[in-house]
Amino acid sequence: MFHTPEASRSRAHTAVSQLTVTEVSKRYGHHVVLEHVSFTVRPGEKAGIVGDNGCGKSTLLRLLAGAAQPDNGEVRVVAPGGTGHLAQTLDLPETACVGDAIDHALAELRALERRMRAAGAALQGDDPAAYDRYAAAEAEFEARGGYGADRRVDVTLRHLGESAVLDRSRRLGTLSGGQRSRLALAATLASAPELLLLDEPTNDLDDEAVAWLEERLRSHRGTVVAVTHDRTFLDRVSDSILEVDHCTRTVRRYGDGYPGFLAAKAAERARHEREYVEWCAEVARQSRLADLQTGRLAAIPRKGPRAFSGAGAFRARSRVHGAMGRIRNARERLQRLTERPVSAPPEPLRFSADIEGSAARDVEVADLCVPGRLLLDSLHVAAGGRLLVTGPNGAGKTTLLRVLAGELTPEPGATVRRPARVGFLRQVVSPVDPEDMSRSLLAAFGEDRADELLALGLFREADLARPVGELSTGQRRRLELARLITGSHDLLLLDEPTNHLSPALVEELQAALAAYEGTLVVVTHDRRLRSDLPAAVRELVPARPGRTSRRGSRGATTLQDVSARSRAGCRTRG
Repeated sequence: MFHTPEASRSRAHTAVSQLTVTEVSKRYGHHVVLEHVSFTVRPGEKAGIVGDNGCGKSTLLRLLAGAAQPDNGEVRVVAPGGTGHLAQTLDLPETACVGDAIDHALAELRALERRMRAAGAALQGDDPAAYDRYAAAEAEFEARGGYGADRRVDVTLRHLGESAVLDRSRRLGTLSGGQRSRLALAATLASAPELLLLDEPTNDLDDEAVAWLEERLRSHRGTVVAVTHDRTFLDRVSDSILEVDHCTRTVRRYGDGYPGFLAAKAAERARHEREYVEWCAEVARQSRLADLQTGRLAAIPRKGPRAFSGAGAFRARSRVHGAMGRIRNARERLQRLTERPVSAPPEPLRFSADIEGSAARDVEVADLCVPGRLLLDSLHVAAGGRLLVTGPNGAGKTTLLRVLAGELTPEPGATVRRPARVGFLRQVVSPVDPEDMSRSLLAAFGEDRADELLALGLFREADLARPVGELSTGQRRRLELARLITGSHDLLLLDEPTNHLSPALVEELQAALAAYEGTLVVVTHDRRLRSDLPAAVRELVPARPGRTSRRGSRGATTLQDVSARSRAGCRTRG
């Protein structure tokens, strides 16, 4: 492996980074994460890494950052202007301070500063070489904006939604998860490296902060490689897409940004469908040829009269031999086709419902109280309607869905009416029961339903025998999605449905939701889904001080209609 995060140079802040991965494999124990991966990212390119959770995206980024070493192959990274690596979590103990986290992200700049100061301390007499060393170190430090790095951390934090300056002596354990994420991102950006390696940079950011980040990365004059599930971010920032395939453990590169990725995926599906149709047609043709020649062979008389000889007998034998040869050729071709079959393309995802417009299937909530979590006066969603529930973290969005699903019982006096058949996709992937760890994927879904599961295209046939305990988070999410799709539900409750899924699968999921005829209630941070979903938008907001609910309790949560300001001209149902 060849990895150069910094090198001596005279820098005019132009992109000269090189990033090449050649035949790289990485495994943890017996688990192969990446296998024979090769790709190149051009200088100044903005590349997005996508794939299901657990497929190896973060591992790939760590390999590029030099934080992990490949088992085979070569990772070549040359970044004269430095490298900034944002991991999903801070690799520091909770007893560490904010200043430690900033120093961790600015490690390259801190090293440059120490080298510059050491060169300055060594200035003695008229040694030209000593002055040259100091001048070079200072020029390099200034080129990276070293003198203003700490100030840039605070400025960037404000852009990312952190209103107050964080005390450098404050312990990390006192910060929320969102504050730690924003601190790490701000410090990484403030280090002003040529190569930015970012793992889920939009996590814990509101829409305004994400918009600022997108503009900041678009204007970055170096190279950006970002792992993300945010389709809008990919659409606005990326020039290319690197897809980590959870089945083959390889990486495929797609050009022309996220639209090019989607176009290529559509072309792949169309090609698969065409090849399958052609394979089926050829199997049918060879079967007909074999049957036809078999029938003709049966019609050829095996024995002639005693006087039957000479040219007539020769012609009869020729007909027999010719028919047998054609039968043999057709059967051989048929055998080759069946030995190398083309799998049927997966069916489009489709949710099923059975609604007849009955008022009894409306969703109605009144006088709802879940102590300490949610207090709601009323809610109504007509059968077949769509409702997008928004609001700050902790407002009670998940609590509302759990009440509608029947998982959480409100205080007596509440009215909750809903359809009988309810499907619920939870925000967090359910943990695996210890008794189910060794059960196969197929056993967890249904032993006699292999064809039904494979038709969805969410798993390969080789996956069916894998123990559930060995499935990644993304694969367990796919299993939950498969159960939801293959059921019949008149009400779907989706809590962050895009979590842990690859963008390509999320696109399929969104298309399936658009065609769903039942009632839909969604909680999501996915900006593309929020924008495209034809739904009424309601925001859960805490009540104003002194407000009392109809039940006489203070602090009631209200559902405000924000459809107009959230999405002008949005078509709503119910």
